[in-house]
Amino acid sequence: MNRALFCLLSLAVLPAQSTYKRAPENIRRILSSPATPAVSISPAKSHMLLLEPDRYPPIAELAQPMLRLAGSRINPRNNGPRVILAYRAARLVNLTTLAQTPLAVPAGAKLGRANWSPNGASIAFLTYFEDRIGVLLVDAASGRTQPVAGAQINAAFGDAIDWLADSRHLLLQLVPASRGPEPKASAVPGGPDIQETAGKASPAPTYQDLLKSEHDEKLFDYYATSQAALVDTATGKVQTLSKPAIFESLSVSPDGKYVLAQVVRRPYSWVLPAARFPLEIQIWTREGKLLKTLASLPLADRIPLEGVRTGPRSLAWIPARPATLSWWEALDGGNPREKAPYRDRLAASAAPFDSTQEITKLEERRSSASFLSDGRLWVSDYDRRTRRTRQYILGQNGELVELLSRNRDDKYRDPGTPQGTVSGDDRRVIDVAGDQILLAGDGASPSGDHPFLDRFHLGTKQKSRLFQSENGYYETVVGALNPEGTRLITRRESTTEPPNYYLFDKGKRTAITRFTDPAPELRQVTKRLVSYKRADGVSLKFTLYLPPNYKEGTRLPTVVWAYPKDYADADTAGQVSGSQDRFVMPSGASHFFYLLAGYAILDDASLPVVGDSESFNDTYLDQLVAGARAAIEKAVELGVTDPRRVGVGGHSYGGFMTANLLAHSDLFAAGVARSGAYNRTLTPFGFQSERRTLWEKPDTYLRMSPFLSAHKINEPILLIHGQADNNTGTFPIQSERMYTAVRGNGGTVRLVMLPHESHGYAARESVEHTLAEMIEWFDKHVKNRDR
Repeated sequence: MNRALFCLLSLAVLPAQSTYKRAPENIRRILSSPATPAVSISPAKSHMLLLEPDRYPPIAELAQPMLRLAGSRINPRNNGPRVILAYRAARLVNLTTLAQTPLAVPAGAKLGRANWSPNGASIAFLTYFEDRIGVLLVDAASGRTQPVAGAQINAAFGDAIDWLADSRHLLLQLVPASRGPEPKASAVPGGPDIQETAGKASPAPTYQDLLKSEHDEKLFDYYATSQAALVDTATGKVQTLSKPAIFESLSVSPDGKYVLAQVVRRPYSWVLPAARFPLEIQIWTREGKLLKTLASLPLADRIPLEGVRTGPRSLAWIPARPATLSWWEALDGGNPREKAPYRDRLAASAAPFDSTQEITKLEERRSSASFLSDGRLWVSDYDRRTRRTRQYILGQNGELVELLSRNRDDKYRDPGTPQGTVSGDDRRVIDVAGDQILLAGDGASPSGDHPFLDRFHLGTKQKSRLFQSENGYYETVVGALNPEGTRLITRRESTTEPPNYYLFDKGKRTAITRFTDPAPELRQVTKRLVSYKRADGVSLKFTLYLPPNYKEGTRLPTVVWAYPKDYADADTAGQVSGSQDRFVMPSGASHFFYLLAGYAILDDASLPVVGDSESFNDTYLDQLVAGARAAIEKAVELGVTDPRRVGVGGHSYGGFMTANLLAHSDLFAAGVARSGAYNRTLTPFGFQSERRTLWEKPDTYLRMSPFLSAHKINEPILLIHGQADNNTGTFPIQSERMYTAVRGNGGTVRLVMLPHESHGYAARESVEHTLAEMIEWFDKHVKNRDR
């Protein structure tokens, strides 16, 4: 072999670390435009916050030190979570005058979630600095801000902040004042790290960031241990409660006299996260004295697949009572495969907590529950076999009345979500007036989504429509400002108007925000919902996007972007969702940026896998390929797609889909697979909705693993993965091994590992690099494949 040829072949497999690529200028400008702010409405319905997200932090911020302990990622510099949903600025809106007041944020701080006091008079934010976490108080009437002096918050584990019902005191988790220096690992190991099991089945998902050594256990103790304290926001007085401990949660009874403390105990596990560690459920006096230990739960290492922990779970104070604690308990051993007349029961205990009362029992597993403002309970259960979900109302005397029932996947019959008041640590109480509540939903229909607000009578079960998005617009209800549902905050957009917030009062709409179009060139994008059928008659759909200045009749290079879902029947699989009236404004590493590179996009192309809930994956590959073929054929029929220039892409399970489509069909010119899992033997105790284990159904696991069909991938595939991906099942090694498999079998493959990124990509540098890679890959292997 001559030297030149040897060098050329060597370059084909040579690893390289390069600088970050920049996205094209028009994409960079869109990425730099401000995001639509998030909204938080006060419990008093008198004010709301406009919260500006802190998007695209620099990679230097993600590169800060990080500890991976017991399923958590901890920033040791400020004793908080490594990644937070943060806001860089906030404005307070008076909902009577619509006047807006910018909030003064301490220099160098980012704001966390807004915690409204129950009376809506105050707001408490956690403020995240590089080296500490503090608390910022806001007076809702004036917008004045004031830091809480001396409050050094420990937000590494559990909820660090909560209001008491008196709207004056805060319950905080503080860094213990007596905490010493961080434990240091010995340079010389004292012996091997050892794990042992007692011979009982312990199935578990592939969790990440787990404890790996005794030193990790010491670090977890050090950073997760907090000092509970009450802070008087009027005087600044701090009252510590009990001894420092690791708190899964802390909450105070409505009358302010008792504290519920869920305390994590040893022994820890090296194969399970902290949520499965032994837990002691305690009730304290307001002074922090132990009044009662309600339960001591052992290590939850025997939970069956899709099961729940035995013993009390989902504990909550009943809002309409002074001091009554409620919780749910499994009646089937937590095992969904175990036959039982009832699967869950609701129990309660009132102060002084010396007796327990059974309130009701459910035939199926409780899936959600929220208290009404009058003390009743809205509760849902779910049957995993039939996919049926039911909603009930539980009266104050324990009577359980079924209100609604449907297949969980039946979007057309979705009644919506009860509307209520949020305060404290994100607790929601459903507002009820005259035995009626408000339900807001997407309004899925054969013509797309038309969001709505209904009034629902709990006694007669009758509904009346109060609001629905009009044709040509996509308008959602952000919150109701009165129980009658006649005064609303809405978010309204169209294909030409960017999202803005409005006060909708008895049919009159008044603008609260007036954001302008940050990317006028995208208004030339056209979109529409397209319906069609698979060869076996299953109805499918995609949203067709055509790039700016598209000329009718031109066949374009096309991107199919999808995420497969499973359904029990063809009727629900064929239902339409989404809206063609949304404002096109891509963000992050969105595939919609392909529009600016001249591609058509078949977005959210339906790739349903239909079948029995226990065996649908046995025909996964056949249905996947059939759905993809139907989408391409429809786009070709419409005259917009060049069938020789079609690329496929997806993220997570969509990345897994992409690799399978390239391995088992020749429909696509190339693929982009992001953050996927490609070898199902590495997720042996189930994945997505697959309930069987590898040992129960090895042929399905092996057949569905594109890693084992890497020799069949004869189209170029781009693999992108975050080096710090902590999503269950999608370890970074999945993409690394997939790259090796395709390369080793002579395929064309590129692997991009993004430093410090998790399952989604956050840093500005990572986002731009990902977009540049995606566009360059398809430009080379799809758009210009014949060149």
